[in-house]
Amino acid sequence: MKLDAVGFGALNMDKLFRVNRIAYEDEESYITGSSESFGGSAANTVVGLSRLGMKTGFIGKVGPDREGSLLHNNLKNENIDTKGVILTENGRSGTVNGYVDGEGQRALYVDPGVNDCIGENEVDKDYVDSTKVLHITSFVGNFNEKSIDTQKNILNEISSKVCVSFDPGRLYIERGVEFLDKFFMHTDILLINQAELNLLTTGKIEYSRISTGMTETQLNTDKIQAEYGIEIVAVKMGDNGSIVSSEGESYFTDAFDVPCLDTTGAGDAFNAGFLHGFITGESLKQSAIEGNYVASRCVTEHGATDGLPDIAKLENFINRNQIHFS
Repeated sequence: MKLDAVGFGALNMDKLFRVNRIAYEDEESYITGSSESFGGSAANTVVGLSRLGMKTGFIGKVGPDREGSLLHNNLKNENIDTKGVILTENGRSGTVNGYVDGEGQRALYVDPGVNDCIGENEVDKDYVDSTKVLHITSFVGNFNEKSIDTQKNILNEISSKVCVSFDPGRLYIERGVEFLDKFFMHTDILLINQAELNLLTTGKIEYSRISTGMTETQLNTDKIQAEYGIEIVAVKMGDNGSIVSSEGESYFTDAFDVPCLDTTGAGDAFNAGFLHGFITGESLKQSAIEGNYVASRCVTEHGATDGLPDIAKLENFINRNQIHFS
């Protein structure tokens, strides 16, 4: 079966705690509520794509525990092909403890478990080559880089017919340019947020506001494309919108003004909307608008996937806003 997109990254059970505020060093805050949801950056994105009518699959690993069973079953329930999911007999599944304040801002603490233990011999190369897009996201890899090495080796062997989409996240960005080199040389679509882009290109993580003319973010985007030859770069800027660039064309698109309950998974949701547009042959600008729309739906609910829209909602949005896609 030819798949539209396969995700390759961590599978995590997200344990989210609502707090009065995010505590910093030597500070205290208190919990006002809690919930569990299914997470992992690549998994969130393929869930979003599946709900938008795409044929999706996943490569990942879970342990023989409650969390692993729930994570595996959730992928099935979201109509995601699970032939690439490794069910190990030892170890614990990945978990994330997340703390979300009243404005939707968050702090995350990751326990990777077996996510970091995927060997190259456990990944079916034919399965990887069966997809139009391979969407790669980060593993923790602080104590075991097995899964990271597997990603690198898979990229070296992947068919040229497969488009590689890469969202490095802060974990990979902080490892520096030399580490990222081996990913960037195989990347066709780079999906990155503004803070990560600034850290990568300038060593600073400050967010810059959009202004008239060429922005600092656009200059940094141009730098990345010129240095690595990446075909498409999409920069996610939260409530400032997004900038997408490819082969001399570049577009800034506004974010949608919606009440924000939780930013968890917003970047992954943008990825889903953007990749949906790309896979279905939409323009760069329309793909970015679809990304912004799906992200705007995500942040109106708690957790990374509860707010993700189905294809009917996206099509209704497109029909109502066709004038913006000219």
